Amino acid sequence: MHIHLVDGTWELFRCFYGAPSRTNDEGIEIGAVRALCGTLLSLLREPEVTHVAVAFDTVIESFRNELFAGYKTGAGIDPALFSQFPLAERATRALGLVTWSMIEFEADDAIATGAWRFARAPGVERVVVCSPDKDLAQCVGDGPAPVVQLDRKQAKLFDTAGVRERLGVAPTQVPDLLALVGDDADGIPGLPGFGAKTAAALLQRFGSLEAIPDDGAAWGTQRGAARLAATLCARRDDARLYRTLATLRADVPLREGIGELRWRGPDVAALQQVAEQLRDPRLVDRAKEAAAVKGATAAGR
Repeated sequence: MHIHLVDGTWELFRCFYGAPSRTNDEGIEIGAVRALCGTLLSLLREPEVTHVAVAFDTVIESFRNELFAGYKTGAGIDPALFSQFPLAERATRALGLVTWSMIEFEADDAIATGAWRFARAPGVERVVVCSPDKDLAQCVGDGPAPVVQLDRKQAKLFDTAGVRERLGVAPTQVPDLLALVGDDADGIPGLPGFGAKTAAALLQRFGSLEAIPDDGAAWGTQRGAARLAATLCARRDDARLYRTLATLRADVPLREGIGELRWRGPDVAALQQVAEQLRDPRLVDRAKEAAAVKGATAAGR
């Protein structure tokens, strides 16, 4: 059994910026949600995809905004995209997918909680985190069931070795890496002067943020060691805060167990309403066809 955990917010962003704009008769933008339904149905048609959950940032702000004023907010999001968030969640539920709507936590926290929980569950062979986001790389692990990260756009799968090759650090070191270099997408500034290669080299050598010496002379031949060490020494508390912001939570109260994640087809009545809003008369039939191919039992509620 494989568990697929989808970053719905990332997918919606990808669809908004990658798919054609479409509006309904009222002039409301619906193109991203139409494309989201299409890409999820494409995922569901794959033979090994049987148990799925989708996580959304129902609101952009989370508990992290209380920890750091500069953390990401909804400011700057295109209104035509932001207005599609509620419809996107309605659509995934109508498709019959478990949907995690995050308010206090973030979608990434829900995915991390699910990944670490289901990887320990009997019968699970692999957990697939469907998102290329760097912060979700910390979910990747080798057991009991391996957790891997899937970049669906690039069709690339990252296991532990893949994360090391991509980021230069082990999955468990990703929060330390982001603490040093920052993460623009999340509003984490990092420390001045620390690039990805420098930070990765330091973490490879010393293991963790705490273990990096204050004295640059202990850094070996690292270029700019004295200057960077002085920055780290002066701002180590900031780095610890940034690491807290980058560390995903494993305690999101997810109600669903593995049984609920099994896809049994769409909620036809609900999906019909969504299809009308999306001006997509073929959506219900496409969902039924995907369910039939997989042998799922469509929910004709």
